[in-house]
Amino acid sequence: MASADIRRRLTVNGQVQGVGFRPFVFRLADELGLCGAVHNAPEGVVIEVQGQPRALDQFAKRLEAEQPPLARILRVGVQDIAAISGEECFSIRKSSGGAGHQVLISPDVATCPECLAELFDKTNRRFLYPFTNCTNCGPRYTITRGLPYDRPNTSMGCFPLCPDCQREYENPRDRRFHAQPNACPVCGPKVWLSDRSGTVVARRDEAMRKLAAILMQGGIAAVKGLGGFHLVCDATNQEAVRELRRRKRRPHKPLAVMVPNLDTARALARVTKEEEPWLSGMVRPIVLCGKVRGAPLAESVAPDVDHVGLMLPYTPLHHVLFQRFGRLLAQERQNMPAALVMTSGNLSDEPICLGNREALSRLNEAADIFLFHNRDILIRVDDSVLRVLPQTGETQFLRRARGFVPQPVFLAASGPCVMGLGPELKCTLTLTKGDQAFVSQHLGDMENIETLGFHHEIAEHFQDILEVQPELVVRDLHPNYLTTSVAQEMARTSNVAICALQHHFAHAHAVLAENRHQGPALCLALDGTGFGTTQPSVGMGLGANWSIWGGECLLVDTDTLRHERLAHFAEFNLPGGEAAVREPWRLAQSMLWELDIERSGQNGSPPWPWLPEFEQASAFLPQILRKNLNCPLTSSCGRLFDAVSAMLGLCLRMTYEGQAAILLERAQDLSIPLAEAAMYPCGLIKTDATARLETNLVPRQLDTYSLFRALLDDMAAGTPAAVIARRFHASLITGLADMALRFSKKHGVAHVALSGGVMQNLTFAQELPAALAERGLLPLTHKQLPPNDGCISLGQAAYGQRLLTLRGSCPL
Repeated sequence: MASADIRRRLTVNGQVQGVGFRPFVFRLADELGLCGAVHNAPEGVVIEVQGQPRALDQFAKRLEAEQPPLARILRVGVQDIAAISGEECFSIRKSSGGAGHQVLISPDVATCPECLAELFDKTNRRFLYPFTNCTNCGPRYTITRGLPYDRPNTSMGCFPLCPDCQREYENPRDRRFHAQPNACPVCGPKVWLSDRSGTVVARRDEAMRKLAAILMQGGIAAVKGLGGFHLVCDATNQEAVRELRRRKRRPHKPLAVMVPNLDTARALARVTKEEEPWLSGMVRPIVLCGKVRGAPLAESVAPDVDHVGLMLPYTPLHHVLFQRFGRLLAQERQNMPAALVMTSGNLSDEPICLGNREALSRLNEAADIFLFHNRDILIRVDDSVLRVLPQTGETQFLRRARGFVPQPVFLAASGPCVMGLGPELKCTLTLTKGDQAFVSQHLGDMENIETLGFHHEIAEHFQDILEVQPELVVRDLHPNYLTTSVAQEMARTSNVAICALQHHFAHAHAVLAENRHQGPALCLALDGTGFGTTQPSVGMGLGANWSIWGGECLLVDTDTLRHERLAHFAEFNLPGGEAAVREPWRLAQSMLWELDIERSGQNGSPPWPWLPEFEQASAFLPQILRKNLNCPLTSSCGRLFDAVSAMLGLCLRMTYEGQAAILLERAQDLSIPLAEAAMYPCGLIKTDATARLETNLVPRQLDTYSLFRALLDDMAAGTPAAVIARRFHASLITGLADMALRFSKKHGVAHVALSGGVMQNLTFAQELPAALAERGLLPLTHKQLPPNDGCISLGQAAYGQRLLTLRGSCPL
């Protein structure tokens, strides 16, 4: 030890285990001539480094500047400690366990270039091996039971390393040093092909060859991947895609397509320079790209939309499959692109299949053949879905799952541990730890026992890997949601405190939490359905029953937890309740009823496009409305979109959520500027209750009745549907922006948060924030989570944290 040597202990928090961080530290220290040691510990990666002060300063700078690709340093604690005499080298020590860790698990990431090169090198021992990986790529979250991230704590613990893999694993200079999923054809997982009875028909590479041949012939396969199963078929084969839709019970909703490379993606869609890094990067989500006219994709892949969801291979298994499929394609169908439908391996509304036996049982009627492997998937994760907004280049999530979970959302302040249980549709759950909110992957719709079981799995897993227990559980206000029963069960068995938060206020807290906004803000919460409160409704008086919200202007203060409903869309009935959600023509007729139009052509209204298809039911509907039989009131923005879509004859019966609104958006003539198209009246009016009470506590209404009346006049005048659709979007955006400006001036609040499923409408996602900004307001949008109900659990958790902080003045 030189006389001037000093020793420092650095404690590194963040995503620093299982990402090649310790060998990186080893190589850096060795290059700088430093001695000491590094090891994984509950508090993070602990580094003790000793040497000359200048070398230690260089080490600290380069530690953050040159960290491995998958590492994510959040904090580095530095402490001077006593130097150790006689230490001559730097070493990597064994991990130490313990409670209360400050470590993040890495998400699963795509195959790195080095592993990909080995995969197709005929001289390499991993040639075409479907489980090739290293510390820079491969599975993480989906195979991890707990921390520290060591092989025994993963599903690779049952695969002992062969001598060659062991040498790589133990060599700090090798990129597979302590790569926990490390494997090769000798010691690692295997693939095999089975028929519907479970009989093995091929193994290893022969299984991949046969699978490619079956797909070429129009077959449908269930393929076990990284976070669950996919249902796969040839995306250029119209009959195969139609048959997959029939079996999956998914008649119209767009299907994701995997292609082998960017060149193929460009041949099938308009891929922008902002979309390319998402397609070819480490995460590789499904990216919505504009369709190319005449592209050789089956028309039934995405029949309702002008885009196609593309992704590139993210596992070695995918790469090998495309190598085999592409070779057959070149032999049999020259110049045809290799494109495979890769849709979630489930039937409609169920969670993605996880295990081999589960898939053989649940997907037996959906798939002709099954590609299995024996690396257990511990945590099921769907593919993430996003798009890049053309006008701004910003990324918008539609589903956040593989590649992003379990990365946290960082909150504005630290607080107690709270769990947000999520809503019913597009459910996620959130668990907080300090100033970090861990939002789960997409869990699905909480409408069946399978999804409920998945919800339980992830709730327990998050508590285990984060080593925290919630002090408070926040649920949706709806009494009949499955998440409400989950909360009640947790209160009974765990003695944890429970509270409820209204759906749209949860939307507001979610987008404010993402933006780390503290204090008051307006929020436009625009979606399909959310259980409301007992605010008075039109025609219902002060003794109003619970109503269904969905087009809301809210005032939310995250400091004081002040919640106020300032305004909402004019309410109308849902004749038949859930039937009206599935059949938008009912909503159109309900809006006509509000305008005193009972029969087709009455009062100068245009003929109704759903006659004669629904003539008998339509004739009966006025009796239901007159007697108010199963006709709940709603202020929903999403249902208004549905009503307009049906009125224009675009969608009378929906087969998936949002279909009517998607078709309405697609119908627009976008060549008409917003200012020119905004010609339908859509201003604020007082409700009967407001006028009666002469108070500001009762919310105003956005006059969507007048908007609909003007739309009918346009129809009667023979205005093209494309122009009407554009005028509807533009007028509603203008009305919302003007309303926000009015309340901004009244309450002295400039920030306007935007949330809800309607914000997935591309027109709204781009033009509503711009309209607000033009009026001098400050729009806040979702950047890390979807604006749909996938963000609700974050809003619940953020609200709960603040509620516990204010507990003295805000009792539960």
